[in-house]
Amino acid sequence: MQEKMPVLREPVKRRRSGKKLLAVLFLLFVVILGVLFFNSSISKVATVTIEGQHYLNAAEIRKVAGIAAGDSFFGTSAGKLEARVHTIKAIENVKVTKSFPGSITIHVQEFETVAYTLSKKGEITAILANGTGIAAGSEMIVDKPILSGWKADDPILAELCKTLSTIPEDSIADFSEIKPEPSPSYKDRIKIYTRTRFEVITAVSLLPEKIPTLNAVIEIQPPGLITMLLADKYASFTPEVADNQGISQKETTQ
Repeated sequence: MQEKMPVLREPVKRRRSGKKLLAVLFLLFVVILGVLFFNSSISKVATVTIEGQHYLNAAEIRKVAGIAAGDSFFGTSAGKLEARVHTIKAIENVKVTKSFPGSITIHVQEFETVAYTLSKKGEITAILANGTGIAAGSEMIVDKPILSGWKADDPILAELCKTLSTIPEDSIADFSEIKPEPSPSYKDRIKIYTRTRFEVITAVSLLPEKIPTLNAVIEIQPPGLITMLLADKYASFTPEVADNQGISQKETTQ
């Protein structure tokens, strides 16, 4: 008789249900920790500090930034906050710093103040280098020229503000008032009144190059009318010294 061969059993596969259970429990633990963290005070904004503003209100900047104490610290990036604040016309530069836990600092730099306007009620508006006007109150010390007779949407006004920002402060410290006086030849012609009682007729486009000559005349001549366009002329307000004085007496149609 032939002996029967024993039946070979297939090896029993080890169940991995134990490892899967551990993985599920670990993931569940991580999710619970995440939920607890993002709902805890440590993940919230505690303080929003505004720095560097001169005329702007800190509350206004916070509102535009769209961030306040209690908001999610990780909900908005510094770049997005900077982009929002930069939409304020008076702001030239903005830097947002986020410091965990819960601290956000928004440092802004407003455009340089180049002039002021004065309302009939005595309210002062600061005019910035980009032509933006911003309320400055009624107790501001006016140390820049007053702009009068200008329309807010006048493109020459914007160009004047930009030009004034490029000239050193000490070179225009004597300017007290600037008015528009356009002519057929010079659409950007202006009239400047100085604190030393001179009147100056020039153009916005010519002002930077005329400044050195203008200051030289003011230093050596008595108060008078200075015309600085195609040709430069000076005429004293005092009749007896008006003759034969000036930079150039050449008559021009300016």
